[in-house]
Amino acid sequence: MNHEFFMQRAIALAKEGKAGSGGAFGAVIVCDGTSIVEVHNTVKSQQDCTQHAELSAIQKACQVLKSKDLSNCVLYTSCEPCMMCLGACYWAKFKTIYFGASAQDAKEHGYVYSDMFYASNTENRHREFNMVQLLREEAIAVWD
Repeated sequence: MNHEFFMQRAIALAKEGKAGSGGAFGAVIVCDGTSIVEVHNTVKSQQDCTQHAELSAIQKACQVLKSKDLSNCVLYTSCEPCMMCLGACYWAKFKTIYFGASAQDAKEHGYVYSDMFYASNTENRHREFNMVQLLREEAIAVWD
């Protein structure tokens, strides 16, 4: 599977969200090598604080697959998921989560997660969720 291709797509969606009325975060869910959902954050346009790209993507993927089990899927997200999105990722059971910018990068650009999140052990979190950082610089550039 071409991980960089799908991550570049998530980053492009973040750019679309930033340019429009969405938000500067994108997510793609891939199943068996095929993209099944591509979204960007819609918190601003929907006035709904839960519509982060990852959460929206999970909701749509469950509808597409008619299943709450996404264990055959991979999530590509332009930024490391927050606590809310990680909770949803846990229940979705992704094989792997590829992320661009880190939570620390997000914080440095004004997207602040909870203190509890930052106090948690990054290495343990990445291991538990099988998270891999990819194309960090390209993801951060969306916010500049």
